[in-house]
Amino acid sequence: MATAWKTCAAHAWPTCARLGSVWGARKTDALSDEVIAEVVELGAAQIGKSQFMRVLADLREGDHRLTRWVASWRSPSVRRLLPAVEATAEHTKLWWGAAAVMSTVGRRGRRAATAGLASMAVAELASNCVLKQIWHRRRPPKEWISHPEVHDRPDSSSFPSGHTAAGVAFSAAVAAVWPWAGAVSAVPAVLVAVERVHTGAHYPSDVAVGAATGLAAAALVHRAPRLARRLLL
Repeated sequence: MATAWKTCAAHAWPTCARLGSVWGARKTDALSDEVIAEVVELGAAQIGKSQFMRVLADLREGDHRLTRWVASWRSPSVRRLLPAVEATAEHTKLWWGAAAVMSTVGRRGRRAATAGLASMAVAELASNCVLKQIWHRRRPPKEWISHPEVHDRPDSSSFPSGHTAAGVAFSAAVAAVWPWAGAVSAVPAVLVAVERVHTGAHYPSDVAVGAATGLAAAALVHRAPRLARRLLL
């Protein structure tokens, strides 16, 4: 109850102060509809801002809790599988290898491989050369992570996950051309995303934004020929 009263007071005080200043500025004994509307709008803005900040705080706390939970997985199979998948995906080796295999399976395979590599390049450019430079975020605290690879993390911004962006971009672009191959590619892409949180390289929100970046890159590459034709014709 005391917390509720404090919250109400925090919202009401700026509104009351504004009400007094508006009333005094108008030098009138009665408040017009315009003044009342202005004060009501101000009060709503104050409450809306407070609620927005609470939502952000809740999301941040949930992000941190999920990070600690995933990092606490101690299953021997998980600790063998995830690092192995991530090692193959390091420097996009996994996706280049998948593209090489697909390119041997006819015209459809070559189209899928080309789309996947192009989308991966766009996603890596957007995540590593644009977003990481604009938004610097520290990696998760090392004391949260029990995995030994936490000491080998890069010093670059945690936000977003470039590994996830590359994997999702490749898989989504391939799926648009060859759904079966895209579904197969999505399995290691998901494992890489989980591994980035498990080893403390990223928060789950970094991985989510990386995935969104990858999807956007795949959509852009998929529509690029059509957009180019519209611009040129």
